[in-house]
Formats: sequence, C-alpha cells, structure tokens
Amino acid sequence: MRLRKLVLLVAALAMVVALAACGADEPAESGQGEQTAQQEQQTAPDEQVAPDAGNEQNEESAEAPDDETLWLTVPGMERVDNAEIPSGPGNREALFRENTAVHVKGTGFPWEEEANVYIAGHRLGYPGTDSYLAFNDIEELQNGDEIFLEDANGTRYTYEVFNTLVVEPTNLSVLDPLEGKNIVSLQSCTLPDYSDRIIVQAELTNTEQA
Repeated sequence: MRLRKLVLLVAALAMVVALAACGADEPAESGQGEQTAQQEQQTAPDEQVAPDAGNEQNEESAEAPDDETLWLTVPGMERVDNAEIPSGPGNREALFRENTAVHVKGTGFPWEEEANVYIAGHRLGYPGTDSYLAFNDIEELQNGDEIFLEDANGTRYTYEVFNTLVVEPTNLSVLDPLEGKNIVSLQSCTLPDYSDRIIVQAELTNTEQA
C-alpha cells in the first residue's frame, strides 16, 4: 500500500507538466498546425502525455504471452485499426510520437482477471507518424460501442464501452482497476484547450483464443 501511494505521488508531481499530446496544436485548415507540430517533433524533450505508471499485480485469467505488445482496433475511431500498442511510461514523448497509442507501464493487461488496461494517445500527434490525429475522434465513442485488443498469442479480447469521463491531469484514480472487472481505458485530451483528459472506459465481454 505504501509503495502504491509513493508511485501515485511521484506520478502526481510529474503530471503538473502540461500534456504534450494536448497542449501543442489542434488541427488547422491553414496547415499552421502541421508546421508547428513538426517543430515540436524536432525540439521537444520527453514530456508528460499520460500518468507515469500504475502499480497493478493481478491474477491471470488467460495465458500471458512473453511479448506484452498489444494490437488495438476501435471501429468507432477512424485511425485506430489493428494499431500496434507498445508499453512505456507516460512521460516518454518519443514513444508516443511514433505510435498510435501507448499502454501505460504498470497498468493492467487483458489476460488478467481484474485489470485496467490503460492506453493513451495523441489528439494531434505529429504529421508523418502513426500518432498523427490518432485519438482525435475519441469523443465519438458511445456506450455500447466495441473495442478490440489482441495479444501476441493471437487471443482477441472484446470490450464494450460503458462510461466516458473528463478528469484533471492530476487525477490518478483513473489508473485503478474496478473491483471484479477487466476494463480498457482510452485516454486523450479535451477540446478546445487540451487542459483536461477525456477517458473512455469499456468492459471485457468476450475472449477468443487463437
């Protein structure tokens, strides 16, 4: 318990930094947003995109693969189709630049009995990379929509959206699992000012072994 509180405290202090995914630029018709994003890509150091890490240790309900990479498909989002999702800390901006989204290190995995699989992605991202506009339409998701994850063993996990919430960047409770449930959380930033986080939660409804 003390270790988890320490982890959350460190993450809370780090979260004072503005979200790199959200505080940069919104898509612009003039192309100015793309130019600024390219400059950010060249000069920006690692910044906070999501909480640093969770601290979950859960029992496994399916065979855990040796490779923790996930593949994410969200039919309700235009740019998220079989996207490769690596794991890493929420402040490793370079990792978020090159991928559609990142599974936040230390949070749950779909093969666990009780877990919060926490995945964060850019609103704008960087032109020419998989991050560009990756989660720009996250608010289009509605209750009942499906989200699919696949692991390195080929096991496919189906989730159903049940909740959407907006929280401040310092709210770390969104990393916690919900008792007795296996959920996936998709996180990006709010519009128009990118000041808060929008989080879509979905519950596991089906698992198909390869």
